[in-house]
Amino acid sequence: MNHPYSPHPEEKQFAMLCHVIAFAGFIIPFGSIIGPLIIWLIKKDQSPYVNAHGKESLNFQISILIYGLVSAILWLVFIGIFVSIAVGIFWLVMTIIGTIRATEGQYYRYPLTIRFLK
Repeated sequence: MNHPYSPHPEEKQFAMLCHVIAFAGFIIPFGSIIGPLIIWLIKKDQSPYVNAHGKESLNFQISILIYGLVSAILWLVFIGIFVSIAVGIFWLVMTIIGTIRATEGQYYRYPLTIRFLK
């Protein structure tokens, strides 16, 4: 989604951080949600660009958590293994794309995302 607003370089950095900090989930439990939440809460009132990216990143990370929980339950019927792998690859690729779009100054909407924050 393109928008006529051209974000300042600092706004691009914080918007990019909203996405890339999700990788903290590899180190910190729930870091993929806590990281974007912290950046979003700090910067949401200062920049509409960071606000949009922060909400989008949070919505996506929460959605992925739900999809991951569903895939974990599906392990009981053995298809969960494949679903978990697919969810993991999807998360990795989409998070990288969101990071790149934010850096380029573009608004980005993750596919298959439940919009908890509007």
